[in-house]
Amino acid sequence: MLFSMTGCATTSRTQDEISAQVTSWSGRLSVRVDATPSQGSQSFSSSFELQGKPELGQLRFFTPLGSTAAAIIWSPLQAQLQTGGEIRYFNNVAELIEQVLGTAVPLSALFAWLTGDPSGVDGWKVDHSQFDSGKIVAQRINPAPRAEIRVLLER
Repeated sequence: MLFSMTGCATTSRTQDEISAQVTSWSGRLSVRVDATPSQGSQSFSSSFELQGKPELGQLRFFTPLGSTAAAIIWSPLQAQLQTGGEIRYFNNVAELIEQVLGTAVPLSALFAWLTGDPSGVDGWKVDHSQFDSGKIVAQRINPAPRAEIRVLLER
């Protein structure tokens, strides 16, 4: 099981029912964020595997040889970034993403975009014209800095 939660409540759902609710995507992801007065431009591109939903999930990035370069794991209680042997903790996944990239990225919108829902988010423009080929491009126009997310899904 990818995620582990502890609590006092019991449920009658089976493990298969819980696993069926976990959505997963893989492919290539690139993110580019323009420079700001306090930080230079940021960009990266990597193979990825995303599992879960906006409230609970994990995002893994892979090296060209297939080993895990970094992992982001989040729940409603916290988020963590694992790189090499180091683990950094954050209050939530939005804080983690903003600290790492230097700008906010709408994670809940990303999940919607991956399911084919081109719903906009204030300041973001989404191009789903090549979604049938597994391509999604989202650009943040406002507020600055400009940012772009490109996804190429494995089919």
